[in-house]
Amino acid sequence: MRRLLFLGLIITSHFLYGQSNTPAIDGGKMVLDLRQTVDIALERNLNIKRSELTLRGAEVNLTQSKMNRLPNANVGVGAGRNWGRSVDPTTNQFITLPLYFAGVQGSSNMTLFNGMQLHNTVRRNELTKNANEFDLEKSKNDVIVTVVTSYLNVILNQELVETARLQAESTQNQLERTVKLVDAGSLPITNQLDLESQLASNELDLINAENDLALSQLSLKQALLLPSTTEVELIVPEVDVPNELNLDDDVEGIYRTALEAMPEIKSADLNVQSAEVGLRVAQGGIMPTLSLGASFNTNYSEIADREREIYDGTTFAEFPIGFLENDRSQLVYTRQQVPNVVSTEPDFPVFDQFSEYLSKQINLNLSVPIFNRFTTRSNVQRAIITQKTAEISALETRNTLRQNIETAYNNANAALKSYNASERQVSALEQSFKNTENRYSLGAVNFVEYQVASNNLFRARSGLVRAKYTYLFRLKILEFYQGKELTF
Repeated sequence: MRRLLFLGLIITSHFLYGQSNTPAIDGGKMVLDLRQTVDIALERNLNIKRSELTLRGAEVNLTQSKMNRLPNANVGVGAGRNWGRSVDPTTNQFITLPLYFAGVQGSSNMTLFNGMQLHNTVRRNELTKNANEFDLEKSKNDVIVTVVTSYLNVILNQELVETARLQAESTQNQLERTVKLVDAGSLPITNQLDLESQLASNELDLINAENDLALSQLSLKQALLLPSTTEVELIVPEVDVPNELNLDDDVEGIYRTALEAMPEIKSADLNVQSAEVGLRVAQGGIMPTLSLGASFNTNYSEIADREREIYDGTTFAEFPIGFLENDRSQLVYTRQQVPNVVSTEPDFPVFDQFSEYLSKQINLNLSVPIFNRFTTRSNVQRAIITQKTAEISALETRNTLRQNIETAYNNANAALKSYNASERQVSALEQSFKNTENRYSLGAVNFVEYQVASNNLFRARSGLVRAKYTYLFRLKILEFYQGKELTF
């Protein structure tokens, strides 16, 4: 979080000047600037890929929740054979003959109202998806922090190596002059031996600096997921170090600006809103559910596939119903409406049966929850807990941001003072060492004084390098929190 300044480094001058994203290749060695280094990390980092998949899953959930508001539709086809006593599916009569049968069924159902659960689920999933977008941005920020910090460490260690090398060269030059004086008899041999010891100490400092550089280069390669055998050369950007800490806002103003810019704040707020809508989803479980349904069904029976009569409307026919009470030989008839047979067909094929036996249905269903073993109540309680947890997380994120800004503000002021003091210290020690070096060459001071002056200058120069990058780093943090366009 403290190092999010490097997101600014990506979107500002180093990134906006239209530079190529393709790394330069120099004799099999990758030559990278800051932009190219970060681009490689963003493309290869596994945490970012994981966040992208999480976002993709949230998008799928959102799409599905929207589709759940539409009616469903299902069609089924079945066929089989019966033996023994069974029911003819076309006549509903008991039969004992084996038969083949088939049927087609279809149904559709649509929820009209379920306590606004469908609507609230869509809203909750939309908020979750938006929060995941900011989480992805935060993941990229974290990767940028890691990569650019490694980039910065490599540059820092390169300067420390150069400082150690110059210190060793200075001692080597002094040793060469002393050797000539010793050979001429102007200085004792102990001066030469002391300088040889000092040179060995300087060479050890150089080796340690080179080891630190190699480790920082390895750390950068690992952040880029590059093999350790890959040769990488970094382009060192030109850096202007301001002598004063000029800020437009105080800590409170920077904090208010950061609240509008930081993706983790936006994500935390969206998670709170999502939890609030999730509570409404759970509360919708106590409401009735109203749904609209429709279905159709038709059948085919092997037994029905035989000669049949074709009807056209109805007619009346007389049917005997008994005898006269006083004349048992006289039948009594009644008139009944019967199908009007107009012709016959030799068979009753499959699709004709499907058409003839087709039945349709539409229904409106209302389901009222009475008792479901306190499942809805438990869901509501869990949703309340989730909401409270999200609120605490949002507050914690804000507190962390405020604390980071307060720390960064104080650190920037302290770093400026340290940098200015280091500059003055190096300037003074350079003059002091030059004087001591000249006096040592003349034999006016002993080796201990020369060694102390040399070591003090080396430590001061190394401290100045660290102070410079620390100051720049902490200054850029504050500029980033202020929402400024940063340059590096």
